[in-house]
Amino acid sequence: MFSANGSFRGCRGASFGQMLPKNLPPTSGSMESNKHQSTFSDPQKRGPDRQGAKWVRPGYAEKPQVSPKVLVQKYNNGETNAVSLLHQLAQLLQLQLEFKETVTTGNVPGFYFAFAVVVDGVQHKTGLGVTKKEARLNAAQLALEDFLPNLGCLKTDLPHASDGPPPLPVKKELSVSDSHPSRAIYERKSSVNLQIPLAVKDQLSKLLNNHPEFSSCGDTTAAFIIKTSSGCEVVALGTGNFNSRDCVSSNGRVVRDSHGVVTARRSLMRYLYRHLLMYFSKNTNLTEKSVFTHNVNSNLLCLKSGITLHLYVNQLPKGAAQIPGNLHLSPLSVATWQVNNEISLHMAVEGKVFCVFSSILDNTASEMISMSTTDKITQWQVLGYQGALLSHFIEPVYVQSILVGDSGGTDIRGMEMSVSQRVEGITSQMPMFYCMIRPLISLVPSVVAPNAGGSQLTCAINWSEGDSSVEVVDGLKGKTVEESPFKSGPALASRLCKAGMLHRFRLVAKEAQRQDLITTSCYRELKMMAKPYQEAKSVLRAYLCQQGFGSWLEKLPEGDNFSG
Repeated sequence: MFSANGSFRGCRGASFGQMLPKNLPPTSGSMESNKHQSTFSDPQKRGPDRQGAKWVRPGYAEKPQVSPKVLVQKYNNGETNAVSLLHQLAQLLQLQLEFKETVTTGNVPGFYFAFAVVVDGVQHKTGLGVTKKEARLNAAQLALEDFLPNLGCLKTDLPHASDGPPPLPVKKELSVSDSHPSRAIYERKSSVNLQIPLAVKDQLSKLLNNHPEFSSCGDTTAAFIIKTSSGCEVVALGTGNFNSRDCVSSNGRVVRDSHGVVTARRSLMRYLYRHLLMYFSKNTNLTEKSVFTHNVNSNLLCLKSGITLHLYVNQLPKGAAQIPGNLHLSPLSVATWQVNNEISLHMAVEGKVFCVFSSILDNTASEMISMSTTDKITQWQVLGYQGALLSHFIEPVYVQSILVGDSGGTDIRGMEMSVSQRVEGITSQMPMFYCMIRPLISLVPSVVAPNAGGSQLTCAINWSEGDSSVEVVDGLKGKTVEESPFKSGPALASRLCKAGMLHRFRLVAKEAQRQDLITTSCYRELKMMAKPYQEAKSVLRAYLCQQGFGSWLEKLPEGDNFSG
């Protein structure tokens, strides 16, 4: 899949040096450079210095001694504007706030700037304006319409049992929620934190009730969930923990990466293809049921308003997401080299994961190398989860939140650092419609107890909405097992393989009457024809290298040079 001799060393950059100033005591320069962004101060980074004085993260003053009610009253009286109120509330409630420049949506004539407010990873409605200042103000007003009603749940007493999931397990070190109980209550009130794991558990149980022999695969479960005003629905699900031993398949009929999140993502792609066929069908009823609608500004489809996508993982993915909880970007806590090794890109080699700077990779003869699951999630949060082929038809599809199953003290700090912090600031360099979406990452109850039945089973399960049964793939072989409830044919090629995706792509191209895509047969050529996607991918990988996280290994082209 990847060449072990590819260039991934010697591109370290100054990631630690660039990230370290964010954690040093503030200076007059840092106060000015950070005035447009508010974030909660990490209690682990606070503490007495050598003179006993307390310091906070740069650019952030001490928490103002005023209540949210007073601030909102001033806003209602016209004494302050929406932008100022949001910054004040973010500082007071210890929330992360970002004004993200984005693109206009819908049929909007003329030229407008567009901004969206992101509060703790949740992106609100886009505000437009003829100037950037006006666009920020409109975005702030739209965000406050959603945010202010939630202030009613910010009380000093704990919620009743019926209000949300039980409190997270007590940890040895104080968490943000421990030191800021108002924020903890706000998060526990979120209904999505209850609905999603329950929906995933219910769906997994339905799928495996008739096939208990595969129930031990469940501890690596990952799932994608569509959430609307009427509730949430699991639309794609996958499990697995292995890579195929087949280095290069020239016919596209071997699944190379069967880790749970990767399996679930390819199942999501099948779901998207299914809804594209519904949209382009001549049946009005099917078209209306599709999750897609047309964006006249881009001539591409996008998800309908009110539909959001979420990712559930039953355990932390392999790679930088598993950074130890006591690892902090501070010179007082860890050596520079350790930080770089922990947060850099990682490779999966023969079932084990190594930092791309590890000398072990210099000595391996294996050609079967893939990027870690964490790194792939980082990439998808910038390029979208749809991939290159689907980009011919739809705008990038991002997840708004990542929910991690809490298996008794899971630490999501590494997940937040690797998925969001490593690519902060990249949006301004990306082509239209591509940006870094910072997901809200939180702990929720696990749907399956870890290591239940043994995680060494090589089987990987996949399913997407509309499937009558699950398919079971041998992760080491990349082929469907004989005992699988669903088999596509005697050759045992999985429905998740590249050849299967190419078949669905051609069906959609035909229904969409895209003659340029119909006449092109090579899988690799079709991917390269998705110019904005390829440009975005190149920018992302160059950015990661420049920031010192290492080089992303390119796939061997022979694996994509097939036509059916």
